[in-house]
Amino acid sequence: MSKVSRFKDRVHAGKLLAHALDAYAGRADVVVLALPRGGVPVGYAVARELDVDLDVLVVRKLGAPGQEELAIGAVASGGIRVIHHDMVAELGVSPDYVEALAARKMAEVAQRDELFHGGRPPVALEGRVAILVDDGIATGATMEAAVKALYHAGLARVVVAVPVASAEAVHTLRPQVDQLVCLTVPEPFFAIGIWYDDFEQTSDAEVIALLQRADAARRADARLSQGDGHAHPTP
Repeated sequence: MSKVSRFKDRVHAGKLLAHALDAYAGRADVVVLALPRGGVPVGYAVARELDVDLDVLVVRKLGAPGQEELAIGAVASGGIRVIHHDMVAELGVSPDYVEALAARKMAEVAQRDELFHGGRPPVALEGRVAILVDDGIATGATMEAAVKALYHAGLARVVVAVPVASAEAVHTLRPQVDQLVCLTVPEPFFAIGIWYDDFEQTSDAEVIALLQRADAARRADARLSQGDGHAHPTP
């Protein structure tokens, strides 16, 4: 674990996080999946430092009736859908409720995916190593939903990587993933934003721009690699 306890901004945090992930550098089977919106500047920095693919993973939890924070499933980018059937049965949730909620949340995911990708196809996931990145983890509920969705989608390995997280979230998530990388686990935790000097909200426009830059950089790297046998990361 790093001794860093504060970060200048999300890009600074991402560059530091990449150093802890250098075992994945330059691997064609690795993809950084950032949770929008705040996770994307972090994920962009990680992906560029490691010279690997970047994409977003839009996740929506499926909350139980009257208990929105109690997840009975999740839907995510790429048509990923996970239903916790045991919990659905235990709570007596009707199949109609589950189907209607899943359809509505999947529509939200599809809308956000279309906005962020702008017609570009998403990065292929099956059989790959995913490094799931956010700017921090407080409760861990959304990240937990994302992890379950990825394993359901056939990922070979799932790594959760964040600059800062609560001890409770780390304790909950660590057994659920192949690897968890967190630079600092402050006590007391309070909130993600207080561990950043600059924690301005990330806009949709910034997410779109970063994804476009990452895509252009990877294409440029591929051309350079074909031309001289070397790939060169860009800032």
